[in-house]
Amino acid sequence: MNQQYSYTTQYTLDKSHFSECYDESVVVDKTIRAYRKAIIFSIVGIALLLTNINGYASWFIIALGALEALSVYFRKPWWLMRQMMSKAANNEVTLTIDESGITNDSFYVQGTILWQDINSITSTEQGFLIKHAKGTSYLSKRSLDKQATEFVSSKMSETND
Repeated sequence: MNQQYSYTTQYTLDKSHFSECYDESVVVDKTIRAYRKAIIFSIVGIALLLTNINGYASWFIIALGALEALSVYFRKPWWLMRQMMSKAANNEVTLTIDESGITNDSFYVQGTILWQDINSITSTEQGFLIKHAKGTSYLSKRSLDKQATEFVSSKMSETND
């Protein structure tokens, strides 16, 4: 592109946005390995219960195992609840995409990801996963127009080469 590109839009950090972020960015482990900690807690608690060392501690460890199993099983609702309880929830975010990078600006959070700091961009069905030095960020396509989506896609091909 010969001219300076800049795109600005606003969106709300609502439950549907957080749900989309989770669905597109989290790899859910549905194997028995996800419950490894819960199983270990339960086995240790039962072993302590059978040895009659301390009944209260035994039941506490068994309860920790049950709580861990529930946290694995209900991972998405738990994560969504925590996001909706944050101070950033239900606030407007101003998103700016330009030649220097991607900027998010809200009352509580201001952040910029520069294009040169991005390691890779992966296109998902509903957005882009952007891997950079500080972690991974998600950019939803529903807040972008066609030209902005094409611009990020062009940056994706430059970054991933």
